Amino acid sequence: MSKPKIVILTGAGISAESGVATFRDPKGVWASFDFEEVATPQGFARNPTKVQDFYNMRRRQLGDVKPNAAHEALARLEQAFPREVLVVTQNIDDLHERAGSRKLIHMHGELCRALCQDCSASSAWADDIADHSECPACGARGRLRPDVVWFGEMPYRMEEISEALGGCDLFAAIGTSGSVYPAAGFVEEARIAGALTVELNLKCAGWASRFDEQLEGPATQVVPAFVERILSGTG
Repeated sequence: MSKPKIVILTGAGISAESGVATFRDPKGVWASFDFEEVATPQGFARNPTKVQDFYNMRRRQLGDVKPNAAHEALARLEQAFPREVLVVTQNIDDLHERAGSRKLIHMHGELCRALCQDCSASSAWADDIADHSECPACGARGRLRPDVVWFGEMPYRMEEISEALGGCDLFAAIGTSGSVYPAAGFVEEARIAGALTVELNLKCAGWASRFDEQLEGPATQVVPAFVERILSGTG
């Protein structure tokens, strides 16, 4: 993959206005579920049925949401910008794809994929994962898990992301607190590479001093405006 000129990191805040629950907010996912029980390898080993039920529920919920104006603006940027644009998302939903983004890295995996614990194959998966579900690659039964990165596991494609950050001219973080590493270090990597760094968030906090510019407001408002600024050559 050639080095993109724009790298955009997206977090839960970009999907919140579509109705996808965030995680760390007072009414977020972790207010109702203990992440150690449903989002760690240890929790899966203790109670795989509980973990599968949690992700099956979240996978079914994707049918009730759709991309919003922020997702659509990023897809438009990719299509219209003369240089390469790479979206790196911490989200496991499929809203970027449904909006039209194609140059995309899911660093935390995807709800609509299943990972085989026997052959390590990752397969597209739209239905519930059950105890008897069969791996499409090797045929093993009862060995599938959600292909998502749990706490304590390494995010996907980190070398590609680092290479992209080292070659970008603009790095933007949208709807993410940036409080968890390794994503928390992305802005520093981009700054070392000489990129302009911009935070777009409902409320800019935590990362504010690390960014060259901060834009506050709902993602469906600030992201389309930011994209138009880039495409018009005024920003």
